[in-house]
Amino acid sequence: MTHQPPSEQPFFSAVVVDTLRSADQRASGGAKKPYDRLRVIWLGRTRVPGIEAGVELRLNGMVTQVDGLPAMFNPRYEILSRQEHL
Repeated sequence: MTHQPPSEQPFFSAVVVDTLRSADQRASGGAKKPYDRLRVIWLGRTRVPGIEAGVELRLNGMVTQVDGLPAMFNPRYEILSRQEHL
């Protein structure tokens, strides 16, 4: 997750990893593909409620390329599950 300093235009960014696809590829001996990761960027926000490390998400939006990585701006999202912290 990335946070901008107060002097910059606010945005909240995170890299989402498709753990199911990655696990399938490892099991079949395949190499990791670049589409296993997606950068999601919410403009005008410094945080997005519920988005934190370990959260399983469903995202909906248009995908583009930013710095060679697939990216989605201001996606609609649904939190599917959270990791419980002890």
